[in-house]
Amino acid sequence: MRVNREIRAPQIRVIDENGQMLGVMTVPEGVRLAEDRGLDLIEIAPTAQPPTCKIMDYGKYKYENKKKAVAARKNQVIVTVKEVQMRPRTDSHDFETKMRNARRFLLEGDKVKVNMRFLGREMAHQELGMEQMKRALDFVKDIALVESPPKMEGKNMFTILAPDAVKIKDFLKANPQAAVKKKKEEDEGEEEA
Repeated sequence: MRVNREIRAPQIRVIDENGQMLGVMTVPEGVRLAEDRGLDLIEIAPTAQPPTCKIMDYGKYKYENKKKAVAARKNQVIVTVKEVQMRPRTDSHDFETKMRNARRFLLEGDKVKVNMRFLGREMAHQELGMEQMKRALDFVKDIALVESPPKMEGKNMFTILAPDAVKIKDFLKANPQAAVKKKKEEDEGEEEA
């Protein structure tokens, strides 16, 4: 961004601090006008013919742009992938505990990778792992989308689940206590930040 005497164009279109068009003039004339008002001449559209410059306070302009960038970063949604590890012989209570955690992760807006590890002779009974994986998918089907169906990779079988905004909204409407709990957790997260 060029300011004051750094502007290289022979002719520039000048806009004053109130947004009024002042016309086409040379750079020294524009700089003199800006200095008379105690402000800077800033090139805002260098590719225009002739380039467009505006009279404003450069320090204030930089500050506002920095604040906008921080606000844009703050509103950015960061999706993380949480992982839930299981085995084909995982007991039903452990399975339910792990899947409750997966539901919580999905309700918080994170993706979940359900990873099934096969050790030794378990590889001969992959159908048990597939049944366990289908149970896992059924456990969260009311709030999640299957982003990647279950597949084998070496000694691991995995699937990736993503939160479905529409299903989650319907779930929270049907279960108001879950909505209150989610809102409370969000408020606590904002207080920490």
